[in-house]
Amino acid sequence: MRSLRAEWTKFRTVRGWVLAMIVASAAIVGLGIMPGMQGTCGADCGLPVGPGGEEVTDAFTFMHQPMTGDGTIAAQLTSLTGILPDDPDPSAEQSGGAGPSAAKGAAAGRPGLVPWAKAGLLLKDGTRPGSAYAAVMLTGTHGVRLQYDYTHDVAGPAATPTSTPTPQWLRLTRTGDTVRAEVSADGSAWQTVGTADLSGLPDTVEVGLFATSPQYSAATSGAFGMSGASGGPTQATGVFENVAVTGTPSGGWRGEIIGGADDNAGGATQDSGRFTVSGTGDIAPAVAGAAGLGVTITQTLVGTFAGLIVVVVVGAMFITAEYRRGLVRTTMAANPRRGRTLAAKAVVIGAVTFVTSLPGVAAVVVIGQKVLRANGVYVHAASAVTEAQVIVGTAAVLAVSAVLALALGMIVRHSAAAVTTAIVAIVLPYLLTMTVLPAGAGQWLLRLTPAAAFAVQQSTPQYAQVDNIYTPVNGYFPLVPWAGFAVLCGWTAIALAAATLLVRRRDV
Repeated sequence: MRSLRAEWTKFRTVRGWVLAMIVASAAIVGLGIMPGMQGTCGADCGLPVGPGGEEVTDAFTFMHQPMTGDGTIAAQLTSLTGILPDDPDPSAEQSGGAGPSAAKGAAAGRPGLVPWAKAGLLLKDGTRPGSAYAAVMLTGTHGVRLQYDYTHDVAGPAATPTSTPTPQWLRLTRTGDTVRAEVSADGSAWQTVGTADLSGLPDTVEVGLFATSPQYSAATSGAFGMSGASGGPTQATGVFENVAVTGTPSGGWRGEIIGGADDNAGGATQDSGRFTVSGTGDIAPAVAGAAGLGVTITQTLVGTFAGLIVVVVVGAMFITAEYRRGLVRTTMAANPRRGRTLAAKAVVIGAVTFVTSLPGVAAVVVIGQKVLRANGVYVHAASAVTEAQVIVGTAAVLAVSAVLALALGMIVRHSAAAVTTAIVAIVLPYLLTMTVLPAGAGQWLLRLTPAAAFAVQQSTPQYAQVDNIYTPVNGYFPLVPWAGFAVLCGWTAIALAAATLLVRRRDV
């Protein structure tokens, strides 16, 4: 306790250090709420909410009819084709510029299917976007799947081809709240794909045939690596025959475009027992980035880098200033246990950084969302738990970074060298990933270097069934939040161990 009290007294009596910590927090707030990013819709681009409370995309073409009670729908999917954009428009990735209904003009383009183009059978709680559903489908390159309630994805039997050979026989069977999905090569021998539990499913549901195709997106590369993304609307067309509904169907078939898409998004026709359904959009969790809409709260934290540089400078100077002024001999004479002195300094600089930065990070996450929405940018909602993770995690990253700078300062005994090393280790990998490195190399840097800690700012999950450019540019990181933070802690522990060893062995 005596060492802690002594180090805290040293820190608070140097006004420059105290003011610098205040400036660091103010920089995070100022840069985070400063108007800059512009969009076109803001709150008007509201997304439907799925059964689990998550934001979802629910846009497709549906040829359907009501069915009451238990029953079955089966059909032979005889063809799955698609249209890709001729000239993908890079502006499709701009914040607020593309939403669930952004597939205008998909009817013009070149033949082809995106990997998650979908056509198959769908059972849904009405036609309201965001309502519960279960679907068995053939996809562009991922074979037959059972998907339900947006976040659940089950692959078909191992024998099911992963490309798009047709025909495929598909079947959905409802028993109470349980829906079983099956696939067959001949319509006689059926294999189970999986079952979906749709708790609270009403007695009467809509069943039928559907088709949809998500936004095309691809990374574009400049001379030194990834420099942006291109994308555009796509369309999928499924042709169905031998459609049979058992149980208690009521009413005739009705074709409908769900999710607010315009007439160019597709349609459904029936001719002598053959159904042709063309659609665009997706039935999946909503994402931010090139394949989705808007941004996440991660984009409010651009000021983290300015704050980090300030706290790194203070962390390094907390020890190097004593070396420069010759006061370190007095410190070590007062407490001969040098390792304890270093530990006390680490606790003080870490605690002060965390306490001073936490309010600033919290303010910018809350206020920054409002600023972005006021500028017409759609910001994905985040739960209170996720916001707490981002706020506490960012403050913790700043605190541990200050401790890392302290340890480097003890090792090199020079402020400029310690600060430069810390910034190169923490900030430079992130900036290289964002600007000049190919995506693969950048992902590895964000796994191995201290910059991995920025993963604590990821506020939305990645989904295997949603193709997107999952990079830090769009708020996604290769490691889960606390694994990334652990990488920074590991590097800091190594630096502290080396600093402790050196301070014990060499002359002060």
